[in-house]
Amino acid sequence: MKKPAGSFLKRSVLAAAGAAAVLLAGVAGVSAAGKKYGPGVSDTEIVFGQTMPYSGPASAYGVIGKAEEAYFRMVNDRGGINGRKLRMLSYDDGYSPPKTVEQIRRLVEQDNVLFTFQTLGTPSNAAIQKYMNQKKVPQLFVSTGASRFSDPKEFPWTMGFNPTYLTEGRIYGRYIRKNHPDGKIAILYQNDDFGREVIQGLRQGLGDAADRMIIAEVSYEVTDPTVDSQMVKLKNSGANIFVNLTTPKFAAQSIRKAAEIGWKPIQLLTVNSVSITQVLVPAGVENARGIMSIGYLKDWTDPEWKDDPGMKRWEAFMDRYLPGADKANASYLYAYTAAQLMEHVLRQAGDDLTRENIMKTAASLKDVKLDLLLPGMTINTSPDDYLVIEQMRMARFDGERWAPFGELIDASDVR
Repeated sequence: MKKPAGSFLKRSVLAAAGAAAVLLAGVAGVSAAGKKYGPGVSDTEIVFGQTMPYSGPASAYGVIGKAEEAYFRMVNDRGGINGRKLRMLSYDDGYSPPKTVEQIRRLVEQDNVLFTFQTLGTPSNAAIQKYMNQKKVPQLFVSTGASRFSDPKEFPWTMGFNPTYLTEGRIYGRYIRKNHPDGKIAILYQNDDFGREVIQGLRQGLGDAADRMIIAEVSYEVTDPTVDSQMVKLKNSGANIFVNLTTPKFAAQSIRKAAEIGWKPIQLLTVNSVSITQVLVPAGVENARGIMSIGYLKDWTDPEWKDDPGMKRWEAFMDRYLPGADKANASYLYAYTAAQLMEHVLRQAGDDLTRENIMKTAASLKDVKLDLLLPGMTINTSPDDYLVIEQMRMARFDGERWAPFGELIDASDVR
């Protein structure tokens, strides 16, 4: 029996439509092939996260998370990255490792973040490092200088940001041995990897003079209310050089206490606590005059950078996105720099926004210049070298600003 003409026409139309659908699917497949997405990524958004001590004994660092959120708002206002807006989830961990573990698991398993960024603190990051590497989630630019966070062989999914504590300690040790060879050293340190690792570097810098020169080492716990008793012990040791390896709260307390008890040693202060606003002003500016540390960022309080283009961009950012914030607080300079590097990595990653490629890109940085790094500094990484900040200068607080002195020091020169 002959089929009606209408049926033939209908079949032809359906066949043509099917062929067109196959063709369109093929075209769409080619288009999608240029985009590779991991968790937290879409055509419109990139979601990542961090924990910060917005409360607890290290809450002074909370401004870092707030400034980084503000930086990414600025990026979004400028159109995002390749059309995608950045959304950073920032949770409070109170500087408590168990809380860090809880919040990081939330970010990875519930929020499905692509990576974590700038989680702060040595004990906090140590508590999550194995988990992040087992899950193969990038733990990027962690806010600590412990060398275990720049060990690609053991932890390929973790990358630090700060200069390592070993390097910092070696610089102090070399400086003391060269300039004060007969000095007697007393050390106040946080009783964790942070404090112990700087001491290890200090001993390496002092070389065979370490046992002779270091005459007192006293620790504190982050839960201690004060370090007053520790400071009395250090003064009574007879030391004339004080190496202060503390976080901001205890740094301010110890500097002020030294003045109160009439102890006037040569002082070296960890780079973690160089904030004029959060440490030196509460300690008493006169009490802090002459303290030395290391630095790798331009200092807003230094008139040398008044007309610097990078500093002007930072000032414009602060005025618009953090109006009223204290520009003398070095944590804002630090946060801006870390966020700017994260932006660079995301732009370099293009449309391959998988966890694997984010890590690969972070480990392939070549001569990256950032607004606030000291002149001559660039960032270079490789699959075998996860050290991000490898150059720095010594600086001395003159009562108003941190004044750099000496040459730019490369970490490779003090290993």
